[in-house]
Amino acid sequence: MGLIIFLRHGQAQNNTSRVLAGRAPGVQLTPKGITQANDIGRFLKSLDISHIYASPIERAHKTAQIVGDHVGLPTTVDERLYEIEMGKFSGMAYDDLYAKHGNIFLKFYQDDPIIEENGVETFMQVKSRVMSIVDHVRKEHSGKNVLLVTHMDPIKAMISNILNLNASSLFELIIANASLTIIREEQGKFSLSAINAMNSDRYNQGPF
Repeated sequence: MGLIIFLRHGQAQNNTSRVLAGRAPGVQLTPKGITQANDIGRFLKSLDISHIYASPIERAHKTAQIVGDHVGLPTTVDERLYEIEMGKFSGMAYDDLYAKHGNIFLKFYQDDPIIEENGVETFMQVKSRVMSIVDHVRKEHSGKNVLLVTHMDPIKAMISNILNLNASSLFELIIANASLTIIREEQGKFSLSAINAMNSDRYNQGPF
């Protein structure tokens, strides 16, 4: 049975500046993010990856390319791994967003009307597209280990399809930059083999 391995991109400029980048172009990996991508690429060499899919967003695509250099694979871009469409909130600083709209991140998991009203993709929509690519991987790469390089909330969407997490739990769950979430399918059911797996020397560091 193959593994479906989700990888969040390495640290990017928006993570350090605390700006909601969404799908805005030009948000690059920081030097630390490049180091993280190289570290996780070396770690992944032992997992016999057969294919790499990545979000079109630069910070995820670049992470995938760095990993691909280590494991000897090209990257296939797939829009189902996109970052959330943040609508009118794109480009806003976190502090400004909280001051104006309250905890918009918690509201996202609660499917609050403010989400769609501001052109933000809903969590249910994210879950639908993530499950679509997972189904594709199951059919096209049966028995193989496949890497999906994406963003925090698509990974949370996959986790929420396995675990019955409420909105507060989803909000509190942090998927660290350049960490792995490893999914295994057994007898038609998904199970989590790992969350936030990474090079062991990073466990004592923060999520970004």
